[in-house]
Amino acid sequence: MSMLIAVLPGIIIAVYFYLRDLREPEPSGLLLMSLLFGAVSFFISRGIGYLLHHFLYVSHQDELNEILSAFVFIGLLGEGGKFLFLRGITFYYKAFNQPFDGIVYAIMVGMGYATAENVFYVISSGVNADALRMFTSVPLNAVCAVIMGYFLGEAKLFRSRIFLYSLLALLLAAIVHGYYDYFLQMVYIKALWMQGIISVLIVIVLSQLAIKRRKAENLKKFDQ
Repeated sequence: MSMLIAVLPGIIIAVYFYLRDLREPEPSGLLLMSLLFGAVSFFISRGIGYLLHHFLYVSHQDELNEILSAFVFIGLLGEGGKFLFLRGITFYYKAFNQPFDGIVYAIMVGMGYATAENVFYVISSGVNADALRMFTSVPLNAVCAVIMGYFLGEAKLFRSRIFLYSLLALLLAAIVHGYYDYFLQMVYIKALWMQGIISVLIVIVLSQLAIKRRKAENLKKFDQ
């Protein structure tokens, strides 16, 4: 049951976004490969984070170290692992031929990452130990995926600004991820972790607006 709870949310979100791409669905093989990329990226970022923590002592009693841990060891490394596969591999798929595809592939990678993360926490700590993280990390990874996918779609569309949009894709997703984790680490202060969750909900709304804009652009393109 614990494993089902860990796996099911990511699958539901991945299927939801797949069904929204009705005009030109992406090849199922590439989507499954993207899910695998996401899972692999979790273990890569986790491994690099472990090495950094091993060589760089991070005190959880120091606010500066807390910020460093959240924004660099978790936010930047986590999103950097996804970005490595998205920008380095999926960006060059022939099927990635319209901006909305960036969101679809990023969601698949993000859900692969989130599912691997949840499975890792269930195996290592049990479902009850990290219940808050498990139930909020999946939508958080979806939000970060929409942000990253949106700007990678812009990079695909505007080749002259490919570096700028690629950089925005990585940094904005990393900031949102780090911001969430920073407040989640302070779960003992209810007002703070609630601020983190509320912030994620705000970004979800903004992400939905970005998706609607991208879908409208796609519909206009096909209707021409």
